Amino acid sequence: MSTENPRTVAAIAPRPVLGKLPSYAAGKPPVVVEGLQSFKLSSNENPLGPIPAVLEAISSRTDVNRYPDSLSTTLRTELGRFLDVPASDIVAGAGSLGALNQLLATFAGQNDDGKADEVIYAWRSFEAYPICVGLAGAESVQIPLHPDGTHDLQTMAAAVTVRTRVILLCTPNNPTGPILRTAEVENFIQAVPSDVVIVIDEAYLEFVRDEDAVDGIAMYRKYPNVVVLRTFSKAHGLAGLRVGYSVSRPELTQYLRVAATPFSVSTVAEHAAVTSLQHYDQVAERVQSLVDERERVAAGLKELGWSVPDAQGNFVWLNLGSNSSEFAALAERKALSVRAFGNEGVRVSIGEVEANSRFLELCAEYTKAPLSF
Repeated sequence: MSTENPRTVAAIAPRPVLGKLPSYAAGKPPVVVEGLQSFKLSSNENPLGPIPAVLEAISSRTDVNRYPDSLSTTLRTELGRFLDVPASDIVAGAGSLGALNQLLATFAGQNDDGKADEVIYAWRSFEAYPICVGLAGAESVQIPLHPDGTHDLQTMAAAVTVRTRVILLCTPNNPTGPILRTAEVENFIQAVPSDVVIVIDEAYLEFVRDEDAVDGIAMYRKYPNVVVLRTFSKAHGLAGLRVGYSVSRPELTQYLRVAATPFSVSTVAEHAAVTSLQHYDQVAERVQSLVDERERVAAGLKELGWSVPDAQGNFVWLNLGSNSSEFAALAERKALSVRAFGNEGVRVSIGEVEANSRFLELCAEYTKAPLSF
């Protein structure tokens, strides 16, 4: 007698959209090379880690058997004081990516008539954007960057249609590095219909030193359709704990709270983020040391005659085109892990002093300079 269950014969298929989406390619760890210390420069992580006060604070947490506060009240209260905004305007998420997914789930997707909403963003930009948009059921509208790695806001505004629901602005842009400027963003917001949600993604805000850079919080105060995304992953060194948040006016947060993932920020993560905010002077000190290293790396590249976009995050972009994979392989042989993006370019995170120096040495030896813009 056959024991085969006929229900198990047919293959289980995922939603068709999965076959159309790119896979997220996380930065690879460095390989071990005898005689060299390995360094990971592929994920835009903070190589200095969290400040000592954070490590001390979370080491004593033993209540991990309890669910966290689903509203992250303590964190939102501390952030409200830090940013001088109402705590009720803040919605926490598992990193800024979690906050973004909550946003897309709320405002963009598939409609009752079967037509998908549109989400506009620059490309290349944060590689999770097309994945998140597609999984939300919406359609990506990608607008190519200018050759210098900056957003083409004029073309983005012209791309808006009646189906456009959300626009994503990444500043500084990951992976290319330049910021968006205040005047150009204001002109853009004013050119876009007020019922379109404009998201200003500021994951690398703390590393910005250009005084003309747009301030997302200032835009949120002026325009009801602006949402700001920020994270504790980069400057605060809490990437592994997944803490991020959005800031928006009550007209939007009332809906975002409905779509927010329950318990998305753990008690340990919330405690770490609050402690880090309370010792922000120490965080700022560490960030400045990384900015100093970024400036040293950028200056070193220019001395070699290499053309690189303005770096305002904790990384630099090498427009190496078809040589990207070759350069990444050479870096690997020197125990450096960098992030190649197909035949477009290579993003190199700012790491430890020794790592940055070794990267510059590699560039000095490499004969195929990045393409000029």
